[in-house]
Amino acid sequence: MLNHGGQLLAHAQQHDIAPDDWLDLSTGINPNGWPVPESLPASVWSRLPDNADDLVEKAKVYYRCKQLLAVAGSQAAIQCLPSLRSSSRVAIVAPAYEEHRHCWQQAGHQVVELHSHELDQHIDQFDVVIVINPNNPTGETFSAERLLSWHRQLHARRGWLIVDEAFIDMTPEQSLAGLAAQRGLIVLRSLGKFFGLAGLRLGFVMAHSELLSQLEEKLGPWPIASASRWLAVQALADHHWQRQARQQLPDKSQRLAQLLEAHQLHPAGGCALFQWVKTGQAAKIHHQLASHGILCRLFDKPQAVRFGLPAIETDWQRLQNALNKITRS
Repeated sequence: MLNHGGQLLAHAQQHDIAPDDWLDLSTGINPNGWPVPESLPASVWSRLPDNADDLVEKAKVYYRCKQLLAVAGSQAAIQCLPSLRSSSRVAIVAPAYEEHRHCWQQAGHQVVELHSHELDQHIDQFDVVIVINPNNPTGETFSAERLLSWHRQLHARRGWLIVDEAFIDMTPEQSLAGLAAQRGLIVLRSLGKFFGLAGLRLGFVMAHSELLSQLEEKLGPWPIASASRWLAVQALADHHWQRQARQQLPDKSQRLAQLLEAHQLHPAGGCALFQWVKTGQAAKIHHQLASHGILCRLFDKPQAVRFGLPAIETDWQRLQNALNKITRS
């Protein structure tokens, strides 16, 4: 099992700070996510999940696509997709969400991590290319033209382009979801980041119908709980909340970048939900903030820390006070 953001209870035990006393900025999840209602219909607890509900239709409208498959978080697809190909040469634009590399390697494929400019030069050496857009953790973005050029080259030899769009909800016009009915193009989406609903464990795969059928067969019946399906329908249909979030999140991310800059922590990249700081002092900064009950995400290749957004003003002040202390030491 790989190490990810979150895991708050383990850090709480390590630093002897109660879980409720932590400020968790490690995940890149919208801290002011879609407001979940206090009560749900009783039927979501007493009935098996029903694929004939409104989930798929609401998702098609939101993602502007004609066909998709609901999965138990995009992680479910990340784990399953490698089993749908024979031994392949796989390129991942890195640094990247580590589960992509891990799952393809575990399935016996040859995996190479490289930078995007290297992929332009060597794409003919690979059968599968995996791109996160915007990238997690660097925030690097890729134009539709560039991605579709890679797709054309891969598809010509029956290859795949997998585009993980977990953080693209702020700029839906840049998504390739509406084009993913083409063979060889696979798009992954999630309700975990922009909507702040990571606990639902719900995502979507957009791809050619044949591949979606293969994936559905692999995943088996009832992969998503009834409660998750019901809540997702409401969130996907809440266009007012979505508009507000798209207006507010960029300002908050800019505020975070300015706060880090003021403490000589210069973001090397980021998006509306996080800022990424490359520094040889990453491990020290991570430890010092943890000693103040603030959890950021630590990376070792390259050495870096990623900061998510604080939720409320007291959280912003708490982060600022902690940064004041550790940058003076």
